[in-house]
Amino acid sequence: MSDFSNKLINSIKRVLPGTIKTCLWMIEMTVIVSFAVLVLRQFGILDWLSRQLGPLFSHFGLPGEAALAYVTGYFVNNYSAIAVAVTLGLDVRQMTILAVMALCSHNMFIETSVQKMTGSKVWDVVLVRTLSGIILAFVLNLILPSGDVLGTLAATGEADAAVAVPFMQQLGAWAISTLKLCVKMTILITLLNFLQAILTDFGIAKIISRFLKPLMTVFGLPEKVSFLWIIANVVGLGYGAAAMKEELRGGNVSTDDVDLLNTHIGIAHSNLEDLTLFASVGGIWWVLLLSRWAMAAVLVWGRRGIMGITKKSGE
Repeated sequence: MSDFSNKLINSIKRVLPGTIKTCLWMIEMTVIVSFAVLVLRQFGILDWLSRQLGPLFSHFGLPGEAALAYVTGYFVNNYSAIAVAVTLGLDVRQMTILAVMALCSHNMFIETSVQKMTGSKVWDVVLVRTLSGIILAFVLNLILPSGDVLGTLAATGEADAAVAVPFMQQLGAWAISTLKLCVKMTILITLLNFLQAILTDFGIAKIISRFLKPLMTVFGLPEKVSFLWIIANVVGLGYGAAAMKEELRGGNVSTDDVDLLNTHIGIAHSNLEDLTLFASVGGIWWVLLLSRWAMAAVLVWGRRGIMGITKKSGE
């Protein structure tokens, strides 16, 4: 067997135990959280929470009904938020504002658990992601032109009338969708972790890091997190968790590095799939991307300043 093949096999063997452990943890979290949301929806708790938040959304230039889309995305994912949003007949401006909120703070339970697993504090993650979505929505409501100027998003039709679905039928649909998601997660996490190990062991990750160094500098991020930043931007937080843990375990990045990265990617991740989905239903893609990158840069540079002050005071 060639040296190349041996090195390739050793790279995979090195990360396989951690990959299996992360996959099992992600499956466990997904099943628990998604089932809890199913129960909350069944008892009308999500609808109640949406009604309480409705008046707040007028400050973001959104109708009260948009709160249901936000809350659904907050506890579940962006697919759920979009499913509700497209029934509301929002114009381009409103869809863009709602999309920014959802992109900043969706799937909060699972993705917060992922970031906690890689070293960040739970309340830091929740506050950063939630407040970032609210602040950006408020700012965009002030600066974006009217819906007439931006153009109107054609409504997909009135919201469907509520249809009572038996709980057992909902449970069956949940089981099938959760199984599919768990299979998808297992495959993607495994492939990404293998790819990360191979790129690191063959020196390709360093080349990628040098290429992205100028962009990382603008964002206030260390060069060494470049590959992890790519993973988070392309496929999201959950799928990149194993790779991030492996980088920490191998001493390639420090806890401060990961904390800075988590601050950034907490509100600016999955910029391939999720951003494209919102753009397809009327969101302005460059506003969705640049507004969150700008917010992430402000937060990271602010955190770097706090870290610097803390270190100096501790000397």
